[in-house]
Amino acid sequence: MANVNDLYNKGFGQMGSVLNDGTNAITPPSNRVFIAITFLAETTFDSSGGLVADTSNDGVEFVGTQAAAHDASTATAVSGTGGQQLDVNNSFPKGMTIYGRWTEIDPASGTLIAYIGD
Repeated sequence: MANVNDLYNKGFGQMGSVLNDGTNAITPPSNRVFIAITFLAETTFDSSGGLVADTSNDGVEFVGTQAAAHDASTATAVSGTGGQQLDVNNSFPKGMTIYGRWTEIDPASGTLIAYIGD
């Protein structure tokens, strides 16, 4: 039986990680998502399929390249407004970590470590 600490740890990448220092797409194991990304070099994502946000989380939205999270046109009771869609012109600096839920990561350039969680 899982205790509270086990559940907490699963949410913060204790289910493994993946290094990507190229431009190939990576996906997490079945029934898992990437929950954090740490950039080891300045990184950009492909405009299509570069950072695919998990959409199965009861309307909670995450930044990605497929659609704008918290955009006024898709606002729901749990979302805000003003979000923008990522594209290849958005870069993430070395040393930054972002948190969310993603089902695919496909960088256009850079190096990153993606952490797997529930």
